[in-house]
Amino acid sequence: MSSPKEPLSAKLIVGILSGNPDARGSALAVLCEHFGPMDLAIEPAPFGYTTYYNREMGEAIQRQVVSFLDPVRQESLADIKLLTNEIEKRFMSDGKRQVNLDPGILSEERLILATGKNYTHRIYLRNGIYGDLTLIYGKGSYRTLPWTYPDYSDPRLIHFLGVLRQKLVFQRTGKLPRKYSRKGDNP
Repeated sequence: MSSPKEPLSAKLIVGILSGNPDARGSALAVLCEHFGPMDLAIEPAPFGYTTYYNREMGEAIQRQVVSFLDPVRQESLADIKLLTNEIEKRFMSDGKRQVNLDPGILSEERLILATGKNYTHRIYLRNGIYGDLTLIYGKGSYRTLPWTYPDYSDPRLIHFLGVLRQKLVFQRTGKLPRKYSRKGDNP
């Protein structure tokens, strides 16, 4: 019989899509008001994986992924998604979103993104929010799955998430992960 125990805290990441740099910056400031300071971010880059958002946000959409300094409880993902939905609404103009915010929880084992859309590989959390198992960790790196979004398969993002994982381990233990420590530094 397994004995239930609370999972360790995880890094909060948020993927931000926007064709409006001012709206992206303002939304990021609101995220920091709610979740504290950022610790790492990928520079905004053109988002060309789909035209799905073009009608709403224009054709000059950029993607940025940020993480926040303070780890969060894994079970908070549904609440975080509900909050980011409200932030998106705050920045709407003429009934169109100016930002799309995709929060996720990065643990040592996986990346789970929050979504309001059901699908076969998504687990219902609550209040209309599902957890999307997006990446799993193995053999020294986060790995894609058959359903992983193309932008989350980008090697630059995979590297960024690996760095965040190292930081998460360091925040918990005060030690670098074994793979990155000098010989004899970790037991």
